[in-house]
Amino acid sequence: MEFAHDPATEELRSELLAFMDEHVHPAEDTFARQLGEREDPWSAPPVVTELQAEARRRGLWNLFLAGHPEHGGLSNLSYAPLAEITGRSPGLGPVALNCAAPDTGNMEVLTMFGTEDQKKRWLEPLLDARIRSAFAMTEPAVASSDATNITTSIVREGDEYVINGRKWFITGALNPACEIFIVMGKSDPGAQRHEQQSMVLVPRDTPGLRVERGMTVYGYDDSDHGGHAEVVLEDVRVPAENLIGGEGEGFAIAQARLGPGRIHHCMRSIGMAERALELTCRRVLERTAFGHPLADQGVVRQWIAEARVAIEQLRLLVLKTAYLMDTVGNKGAHTEIQAIKIATPRTVEWILDKAIQAHGAAGVSQDLPLAEWLAGARSLRLADGPDEVHLRSLGRSELRKYR
Repeated sequence: MEFAHDPATEELRSELLAFMDEHVHPAEDTFARQLGEREDPWSAPPVVTELQAEARRRGLWNLFLAGHPEHGGLSNLSYAPLAEITGRSPGLGPVALNCAAPDTGNMEVLTMFGTEDQKKRWLEPLLDARIRSAFAMTEPAVASSDATNITTSIVREGDEYVINGRKWFITGALNPACEIFIVMGKSDPGAQRHEQQSMVLVPRDTPGLRVERGMTVYGYDDSDHGGHAEVVLEDVRVPAENLIGGEGEGFAIAQARLGPGRIHHCMRSIGMAERALELTCRRVLERTAFGHPLADQGVVRQWIAEARVAIEQLRLLVLKTAYLMDTVGNKGAHTEIQAIKIATPRTVEWILDKAIQAHGAAGVSQDLPLAEWLAGARSLRLADGPDEVHLRSLGRSELRKYR
């Protein structure tokens, strides 16, 4: 069993650490200032474009696209330690490398299932970061933890599909650079349960597509990532060639998309937890209460020790999952993907909570990123399937061994 990264990954890791130290972390204050100076409250600050240019120059671009080295993609196992590093600056790191959701998942869908025309029109500009995108699956009127519940209709009329429905928490939809939506809906309600859904490409400027409002998570609007929107589709018409894959393949495509998305979230979350622990350690060593540094308090040391143990456990499980995805595929790694999706967000949520506690009032304030990170970690317990869905499925598959 080999625990060291291969030489190529280690070289990229060193390059990325230098990029983060020399460019990304120093740009965080500029990023925060530019967020407040924007004319359009959902647009990307100029510093993002500057960082992307430097990342491309260093060969740190599209690293997420597993199995597609022609676009810069690495294996999942090689990408894992790099995604973790970007997670230390979640607002800037991933987008600087063009490795930010939801574009990553949408690029994977287009790479795996798109036609040549679809790739040329939408995948190529996404790979170049000339445009952004959105993935519209979740709906407010149904329990979207069961994706077969979706009610948005996709009806074939001649050479067009007509789409009607309402979506919400559609990440990035408010960003003015978001030019394409991948919309999932029901094309055949009478088919088998997992063959009723299809996915279609809907350009942002299509008549009938309306971005209704931005949603918040614990009061945070995530405007630095283009927000989370409620989107209405009323008699939206797109050419039949905008269908992704075939009719009835939407659910299967969604599952193919969500596997990598889940592990990417977990990779980045570990980096976030590492930085939160670092902030905590520095804070408790420099602050004094009742005549002693906070670091001398037994309860504080226990938090730090438990955080270190938890981070090491999560990292090893994520690396094992990445290895399995590379060697036996997403289906073969299904158990491990579910395990990391259950364990990582709730564990990182605990680490962030203790970091906030160690920082006192500053921890919940806008002067530190901890409260916003906590909101993000908490939302991941719902995104890409809530904890309970993964627990239900994982428990069922475990019991199946003994039936």
